Amino acid sequence: MSIEVQNVIKTYGKQKALNNVSFSIKSGEIVGFLGPNGAGKSTIMKILTTYLRPNEGDVKVNGFDTLLNPMEVKRSVGYLPEHNPLYLELFVKEYLNFHANIHKVSKNRMNEVIELVGLTPEIGKKINQLSKGYRQRVGLAAALLHDPDVLVLDEPTTGLDPNQLAEIRSMIQDIGKTKTILLSTHIMQEVEAMCDRVIIINKGEIVADKKLNELLEKQEQIIEVEFDLRVEKQLLEQIHNIKEVKNVFGNTWHLTFESKDDMRPDIFDFAKANGLKTLQLQQKVNNLESLFQDLTN
Repeated sequence: MSIEVQNVIKTYGKQKALNNVSFSIKSGEIVGFLGPNGAGKSTIMKILTTYLRPNEGDVKVNGFDTLLNPMEVKRSVGYLPEHNPLYLELFVKEYLNFHANIHKVSKNRMNEVIELVGLTPEIGKKINQLSKGYRQRVGLAAALLHDPDVLVLDEPTTGLDPNQLAEIRSMIQDIGKTKTILLSTHIMQEVEAMCDRVIIINKGEIVADKKLNELLEKQEQIIEVEFDLRVEKQLLEQIHNIKEVKNVFGNTWHLTFESKDDMRPDIFDFAKANGLKTLQLQQKVNNLESLFQDLTN
């Protein structure tokens, strides 16, 4: 395993940020790490990079214990934090040369990484002259210089325009062919485009950990319907394959069905049989965003 997290607890004073968190990631996986603000994502990432120590539990990266072998863990991990810490007054090559000297890597390796992340056209500029997208490339280059086996990326696509998003996404996918990547983001479309698997954390606990396609293959659907007249919940609960009935407001309902078949014709038949008209009827899309909302609300 590239990453192993077992029964981790982390507290800040009386607040429990992580509550018995466990997961593992195999070599070569690109895993989306999702959760609302304050859920514990950044805390896990800081523990994985040895910036924080857990109160309880075991954490290994590339086989090295974060408490017993912190330097080996640091050699194994490339980290791009949410707020990319750059020296804006330095030239791009000057900044990367500084990092190369810290990691004791060759100039050839530095030039290789510059080409890999597409920085060659901007190499003669100061970092403060770069766009947000190219600044992210500089941070990614710094994280890759020492050729780590594991990449931890915290919100790598925040603030990028659609073209920059596509470029960074493609770059991460290419890098993921040879490295393990743990990717935190609030942009669900990016997770669906890049990741093999999704881990969702909420209030310091893992609430989902599955392959992306398994998460999205739920044998259920939600249909939002508005009737012209008031209808009793008990009557709606008699519709075939109904799993849950929830009143949104007024005469609008969310109906959850345990079926992949389109249940809208059944709702039309129900309305006709009960002297009702449907003012609106729409099938809620079963995507990662709706699943995230269900698990974290």
